[in-house]
Amino acid sequence: MAVAAAVSVAVCAAPALGADTWTEAGSDRADPLTESQGLTSVEVPADSPNRYTGIGTIPGDVSSRGWNHVGDPDASYDGHYIEPYQRDDGGAKMFRVQAPDGSWSEYTHELVSGEALNNSFVTISPDGQWMVSGEWGTTTRLLVFPTPGIHPATSPSADLPYGFAINLDHAVRDVQGCDFSGPVTLLCSSDDPEGSLFGITKPLLQVDLSAAPSGSDVTGHVTALRQLPLQSSCSGNFEAEGIDFDRRTGTLRVIVLSPGVCVVSDSKTWRFTRS
Repeated sequence: MAVAAAVSVAVCAAPALGADTWTEAGSDRADPLTESQGLTSVEVPADSPNRYTGIGTIPGDVSSRGWNHVGDPDASYDGHYIEPYQRDDGGAKMFRVQAPDGSWSEYTHELVSGEALNNSFVTISPDGQWMVSGEWGTTTRLLVFPTPGIHPATSPSADLPYGFAINLDHAVRDVQGCDFSGPVTLLCSSDDPEGSLFGITKPLLQVDLSAAPSGSDVTGHVTALRQLPLQSSCSGNFEAEGIDFDRRTGTLRVIVLSPGVCVVSDSKTWRFTRS
């Protein structure tokens, strides 16, 4: 099935800033090797630590096969953990899945017409059946696949099929991560360096869906909530990375990498609470 190509021009009109207020509640240092791409909270097994991805977390046997970039992961409420991978030379994406019993499997998706090779993030719908994924650049859609390892239509021995799209009512740029905060609400981190879409760079976005994912296209209303914190001893270009919402505590976390040499010393995982 073909999907529409990502748009290459910005939409000038910007929606009003959202009413929800996400307030900074502290931060932790983000290691540039193992905590620089993404993060997720894990509910099953109980008392599981948060998980992170970075260049240093890619297993050797995975990178040796060309999968040299890992994006922002997610975990389903029943304990399936999924990491998104991409490679520079291929026409496919890979999703590495750890089942609740600890076993790993890999699901490969061959790109369809108009689909970018970028595999920036995954987030799993609250019912576990659908997995939202992102591309790169300026786009007006998010991609949705049946969740590998959970949805009955998936198998490691078969191509993971494209499902449907979330068609956005406002263009977004360089989305690095999204996470469901409810059945029809996504919170997303954007690495937008320009600020022309919403009047701010590096925005925290909210996407309100017209319906819960169920197998056919839905629309998403995009709102810019705030700029992510850009604090460092160095000046220059920050990089917004993955995002996680922990429904158990109501805590939102977003990784922001510092510019230049400070990427090693004061990159942060920021914590937010909603007021």
